Amino acid sequence: MSGLLVAGTTSDAGKSVVTTGLCRALARRGVRVAPYKAQNMSNNSMVTGAGDEIGRAQWVQALAARAEPEAAMNPVLLKPGSDHRSHVVVMGRPGGSVSATDFATGRRHLAEAAWAAYDDLASRYDVVVAEGAGSPAEINLRSSDYVNMGLARHADLPTVVVGDIDRGGVFAAFYGTLMLLDEADRRLVAGWVVNKFRGDRGLLQPGVDEIAARTGRPVWGVLPWRPDLWLDSEDALDLEGRRARAGRVRVAVVRLPRISNFTDVDALGLEPALDVYFASTPRALADADLVVLPGTRATISDLAWLRERGLDEVVVAHARAGRPVLGICGGCQMLGREVADPHGVEGPPTTVEGLGLLDLRTEFTADKVLRRHEPAGYEIHHGRVTGEREAGEVTGTMVHGALEDDAHRDAYLRRALGVASEAGFPAAREARLELLGDLVEEHLDVDGLLALAREGVR
Repeated sequence: MSGLLVAGTTSDAGKSVVTTGLCRALARRGVRVAPYKAQNMSNNSMVTGAGDEIGRAQWVQALAARAEPEAAMNPVLLKPGSDHRSHVVVMGRPGGSVSATDFATGRRHLAEAAWAAYDDLASRYDVVVAEGAGSPAEINLRSSDYVNMGLARHADLPTVVVGDIDRGGVFAAFYGTLMLLDEADRRLVAGWVVNKFRGDRGLLQPGVDEIAARTGRPVWGVLPWRPDLWLDSEDALDLEGRRARAGRVRVAVVRLPRISNFTDVDALGLEPALDVYFASTPRALADADLVVLPGTRATISDLAWLRERGLDEVVVAHARAGRPVLGICGGCQMLGREVADPHGVEGPPTTVEGLGLLDLRTEFTADKVLRRHEPAGYEIHHGRVTGEREAGEVTGTMVHGALEDDAHRDAYLRRALGVASEAGFPAAREARLELLGDLVEEHLDVDGLLALAREGVR
């Protein structure tokens, strides 16, 4: 079995970027490559062609690898519903819930499912490029880890560690990561990748040489900082940076505490006539031309959050002034008359009033709807919605990703804002994957990493 683990010194260090770029670079070489992440913690997910739910990042990485996305590529997905409990998806299907205290114990069944999925992929593909989670040096969680060095030990995977130099202290982070690992884990660390470098490479080289000498492990490359490079994200760490070019039509996306699938608005962000931004205050919403209520993992609690901040009044006033409002999935549910959770799917059983802008009712059930739509879009929800999903300028939909279809987006923008679409989203995504492949080819030792994946650590 051939494989490689891409770990990181921190969350958001660039693991996803390196994994995605390697998948495209190897696919260009004719290698049958599959992406893999044992466990995601993310409310950004996608439905595969087989009707399974996986993390959005692994779905995009599969596109980069020119492989069919499948549940084995992300066998465990944790979807936070609160600060202490997450919904669990195992091999694409609902698998109960897990609490924060369960992270150190009681996850053996998840590890077994994750490792079985890795072994299955490795038996069917030439190379598996696995992405870690957080840092491999989370020493308080090492005993139950099956995503980072636990996975590496299971499959004897050589591991490269990515560090974000833009944060500062990247060499200390590399050295400290290595020193915190026990000897069996340390043996599998095969080198480093520097991410988001800007400036004169010559000034960096002494540090590259020194970290290689001190650790006995090479730096496999230095990826440059590129402001135009972004991918479908796993989490909300970079929401403030997800903004389009300044334009004449303002689109405010409400930044809900448990926001999910915020990639729904990525296609709007490519439109040169739109200024797309995330908002969490009444003032930020007040002068928007279009207000978007995105998906959420916790509709009822996020609806309460809207009311606590006075955002509900701004959304209602916006709609009553004849300006457009778009609600997607959980956002659609908020726009209705009532949201009921009699079985305690999201929390304690309750029924609350919605914003009353649409004549619809939502009731949560234990069964989850997972459905693909063509040519674009997918459904992931427990809420069953009945009633009207459109009233004047207010539109609700339970379908994520519909705006990625160029024709659908153009029709909506013309109707809601009088703006014609000028972007092609599928082409733009493919261009980003090609750019990432180019950057990895130019700045990383791809042939050396492929040999490392095939031969392992010696």
